Amino acid sequence: MELRVKRAPRIEAEITVPGDKSISHRAAIIAALSNGVCTLRGFLPSDDCMHTVNALRALGIQIEQPEPDVLTVHGKKRVLTPPKHELDCGGSGTTMRLLSGLLAGQTFETRLVGNPSLTRRPMDRIIEPLRRFGATVYARDDNYLPLKVKGGVLTPLEFTMPVASAQVKSSILLAGLHARGTTRVHEPVPSRNHTEIALAEFGASIRTSPQTIEIEGGHSLYGKKFWVPGDLSSAAFFIAAVLAVPNSHLRLTAVGLNPTRAGFIRLLEEMHANITVVESSAAGGEPVGDIVAESSEIAGMDIGGSWIPNVIDEIQVLAVLGTRMQKGIRIRDAAELRAKESDRIHALAINLRALGADVEEYSDGVFVQGRQTLRGGVVDSFGDHRIAMAFAVAGLFAQAPVIIKDPGCVAISFPGFFELLRQMSSDNCSGGL
Repeated sequence: MELRVKRAPRIEAEITVPGDKSISHRAAIIAALSNGVCTLRGFLPSDDCMHTVNALRALGIQIEQPEPDVLTVHGKKRVLTPPKHELDCGGSGTTMRLLSGLLAGQTFETRLVGNPSLTRRPMDRIIEPLRRFGATVYARDDNYLPLKVKGGVLTPLEFTMPVASAQVKSSILLAGLHARGTTRVHEPVPSRNHTEIALAEFGASIRTSPQTIEIEGGHSLYGKKFWVPGDLSSAAFFIAAVLAVPNSHLRLTAVGLNPTRAGFIRLLEEMHANITVVESSAAGGEPVGDIVAESSEIAGMDIGGSWIPNVIDEIQVLAVLGTRMQKGIRIRDAAELRAKESDRIHALAINLRALGADVEEYSDGVFVQGRQTLRGGVVDSFGDHRIAMAFAVAGLFAQAPVIIKDPGCVAISFPGFFELLRQMSSDNCSGGL
């Protein structure tokens, strides 16, 4: 299957992106551990998030879905039921890592599996701390799926993470809910804190300070209503499109603006992009606001170090946008991108070159020269949703159409992405998909 994206002369739109993928996973899991009925609104019904929902159902949690973006979760007070079959995590690393932490506190053994892309992703960063809690964890080559987890009574853990990772941190915190005492996690740099916020919202005894999180095991969580804000990582593709397409203007409504996720906005502001947060409020403990973006001359810059955990999901579209920047963009310290749904560093380099761009590939990033004209051509998604969406954006400002192979993978995180992009880029111009 292929999809053709054509140049858009201009963009003028107001759109709302679906609920945040990271928060949707976490809210469903934490609601399942509560002592009552929880209503989650704004839930993202993507393939990845539905793998989490189906795994929770297999663990005995009653979950109804009266509308695509609404879940009713009947919590079971941290007591789950042994599944009748192995739990299929699909391609979702978040599902796999968070469920592993959850299952470390259960007395039964569970086998977790995934699709070929997930079986290539290393799991040693969660295996080590879960074993230190006292859980029994087996993996192929002690690193890869399938994973077997058997828990029980856990000993509180003090763990210093060698690499910042919100998924690993979340796995430890979920296991810590079941430990008898205080679990502490120390981060080298702050990573996404959606888990800490959601746990606090549902009543967990959790304390945070710069780069250290403490959670008390054994406390009950309570059922509640919870709203998931719009996904800033999804919004990033539309923001990048508007910045790159001349004479364009876009307003995105009700987007999550968590500081640990807003690095993309801060980075663009530092590069002098025309982007503004015009309204702000709070929901479910998360800051939320509207974002306005306009066509811009962007300076470009080098990014690495502490920037990377805050923009890890936006690096793909930043690299594509780098072709329009004055000085281009150099990305370093992002080696973990080689172990995502695809080798994202290599996929970026191959596809940008296929469109005529000059790109230098490093072991931990890329350098994309600025002021380049993309000529159009055929690119491969490599089955990776963020690669497919980034190069759909490229099609909106390339000289000729960009043809994307295997675009269906976007359903992993954003099932309606192409329809929304079509609406945004063709309702008022001749461009589109």
